[in-house]
Amino acid sequence: MNPHTRTSDPGTGPVRREDAAYGDLRRALVWNALKPARFPDVIVRAASAADVVEAVRLARSRGLPVALRSGGHSWCGSPLRDGGMLIDLSGLRGCAVDPATATATVQPGVTGSQLTSELARHGLAFPAGHCGSVAVGGYLLSGGLGWNSGAHGPACASVERIEAVTADGEQVTADESEHGDLLWAARGAGPGFFAAVTAFHLRLYPRPGAITSTRWTFPLADVTEVTHWATGLAAELPPEVELGFCLGTADPGAHPGRRTVTVTATAFATSRQHADDLLSPLRRCPLERSSLDRTVDEPMTFESLYASSAALWPPGLRYAADTLWSDAGFPALLGELAEAVASAPSDRSLVLAPLAPAGRPPPDMAFSALGRSYVVPYAVWDDPRQDAAHTGWLRDAMHRVEPLGTGHYIAETDLTAAPSRARRSFTADDWQRLTSLRGRYDPDGVFRSYLTPDEVAADPSAP
Repeated sequence: MNPHTRTSDPGTGPVRREDAAYGDLRRALVWNALKPARFPDVIVRAASAADVVEAVRLARSRGLPVALRSGGHSWCGSPLRDGGMLIDLSGLRGCAVDPATATATVQPGVTGSQLTSELARHGLAFPAGHCGSVAVGGYLLSGGLGWNSGAHGPACASVERIEAVTADGEQVTADESEHGDLLWAARGAGPGFFAAVTAFHLRLYPRPGAITSTRWTFPLADVTEVTHWATGLAAELPPEVELGFCLGTADPGAHPGRRTVTVTATAFATSRQHADDLLSPLRRCPLERSSLDRTVDEPMTFESLYASSAALWPPGLRYAADTLWSDAGFPALLGELAEAVASAPSDRSLVLAPLAPAGRPPPDMAFSALGRSYVVPYAVWDDPRQDAAHTGWLRDAMHRVEPLGTGHYIAETDLTAAPSRARRSFTADDWQRLTSLRGRYDPDGVFRSYLTPDEVAADPSAP
């Protein structure tokens, strides 16, 4: 693999910045239509684990720092860095399921919907991400808060083993007995992980016999009453019910331009009757008179769940997002964010706030929930001339609630917002351990660490 080799074929081989294929390829590697103005020296599209080994060894020999990309959203474009090498792992799409042991070996380019579909053939499931188009690589490394995570925990809790290429270009297997520290870091370190994972070995679960959803929608002005009702209700719900809030704009067909708060509960059950029983506390609501819409006990499938989430984040738009953990209650958090949503310059912008009960005790891992509550504001728009207005809205929304914050979630936080974003995505002890392990596994800094605001200071697309 020679980085000086030119190629006109956008589907194979390394591509250098001066190559004709480079521009389109670089843009395609960022799903967001808001493309960071950061330019790797060379992009390598791996088709096998052997390609990853060769690329890492080449980068190390040439002093090229390595960034990795699997094929997710990465709202701030974290894999795209100036200079160095970007290794695109999205071509690694192997998925092997062993029904007898309820395990699977999955490569990083497999998407959540592909994994879910393959597991369905065997009557199995996994807490894959809410967006079906997102590849599992970055999702699992960052923790993974996905479907039915109340019952199964964050997705990385079900990673039993990884296969990875280390900074010296060696292939290793990490599990609880060998390279346990590397497995610990792979369970939550996110885009600062100091190796290239080429396969995840996953523990699987029985596929739900039925999935049912109930939704209540209210005027945004009722957010305090609605959040008090729903958070009180959450104590009655089992872990198999995923409950969450959405602050945004109602379906234009029903209430055009109306800003609303929606409560959605989704049950992952053994049967339709079981699902209906799980959601029975939501059939009645003391705020029913003020509701704008409700859907009770609607049968769902993983395919319909993915279709619903895809409608929130269609391709071709411009996105910015940030996250916050907090020990404040949702009435306080969403009360502040409701004021921001009311003045959002885009009807597409929204705030999501999952309210899931804790699942089983997690294994030893870098990921941890840093508060009792969690919120994610998203700015969504289409006009590049309005970039500053919409990214400014996101920053203003975060400033409203940051005094209530206890940390961030590394998977979706805006690493360009402040130098503390990455550090505050982990406990102090875990951050110290990650720093120490990086020094041990990658002392020469072959793999890029977390994106920082300094790296985007000259980026005209940055907020």
